[in-house]
Amino acid sequence: MAPVLILPGLFGSEDAHWQTAWLRDHPESRLVGQDNWDHPHLSLWRARLEAVLEDAGEAYIVAHSLGCLLAASLAGRPAAARVRGALLVAPCDLLVTEKLHPGQIAFGTMPTAELPFPSIVVGSLNDHYMSLDRLTLFARLWGSELRNAGLAGHVNVASGYGRWPGGYRAFETLKARTRHLDKIPPKKPSLGRGASSAW
Repeated sequence: MAPVLILPGLFGSEDAHWQTAWLRDHPESRLVGQDNWDHPHLSLWRARLEAVLEDAGEAYIVAHSLGCLLAASLAGRPAAARVRGALLVAPCDLLVTEKLHPGQIAFGTMPTAELPFPSIVVGSLNDHYMSLDRLTLFARLWGSELRNAGLAGHVNVASGYGRWPGGYRAFETLKARTRHLDKIPPKKPSLGRGASSAW
């Protein structure tokens, strides 16, 4: 099976975070480490991710918060061809995140291109890092299936998410949708699409 690359967001994922539990529960998963978790820089973070993808050959991505934007920034880049699929959990809105953490993030603008790999976005009704309207917009632009986790906050430790079996189920759904990829040609770029389903 292709490895699973874990992409944390700003400050990384602490020991109690569901991403850390994921690394313990799934031996095929590996953390994409960054030299500076406190001051994310897109070009540096993306260079590290692309190097890990090249080493892996192909991989799935499981991202949280700013890590979702890192994954989405691969659209239009050669490394995207190595991504089998991506589970994007609680993506943050840069406009909001930069206000909450002034001077810490150098990530440019929100990625808006359609992703060339299958993706599921999991978001919530009360995430202070991304409003529901903006979540719906970016899921549509990325061509992702959107799953609503309800009142789940930022789907992090502060919101009560340690080990998270619901994430494992969503990932199994994503994998099931990628098993046919070797049998069909790559999809052509489009203006973007989105779907909504209950979490």
